Amino acid sequence: MQSEIPDGVSDGVSDGVADGAPGGSPGAAPGSAPDDDDWNHDFDPRSDARERALNVLFEADVRGEEPAQVVARIRVPLDALTTMLVDGVAAHRSRIDELLSAHSHAWTIDRMATTDRNVLRIATFELIGRDDVPTAVVLAEAVGLAKRYGGDDSGRFVNGVLGAIARATRGDTATNDASG
Repeated sequence: MQSEIPDGVSDGVSDGVADGAPGGSPGAAPGSAPDDDDWNHDFDPRSDARERALNVLFEADVRGEEPAQVVARIRVPLDALTTMLVDGVAAHRSRIDELLSAHSHAWTIDRMATTDRNVLRIATFELIGRDDVPTAVVLAEAVGLAKRYGGDDSGRFVNGVLGAIARATRGDTATNDASG
């Protein structure tokens, strides 16, 4: 039996905007201002693709599998950018890990947290394989993922390692501090 929803009351599922609240979050009072914590207010499909790539690489790393094995189990097709990032990291993993080892002072690849290691792999691939993406964007996106999913010091760690790799691979002498 389906229950009826009274007029003027949002079910919180329709279109993500509460009735009468333009840009508001589900469940917001009619006419209220948009929620500053609205998860979708600054959606960027490229950032979303990097996050999906991190999820695939993290799972592959934890399970000791190749990323292609993880991708094969995913029922929903991945978008082109996510696929390119995952495939790029897999294809260039030896070079990526050499760069990480050379520029992560006193940290071996195996000693790094799984999240940090895979954020660094994605960003290092972008630094060496995607000249169309500015260095500052690569660093800012990676630091953002590290802060969101890593430990307390992950953002600073990722920023420092990637800054050194950017200087070595792209010749950037003035990489921005993206650790914020």
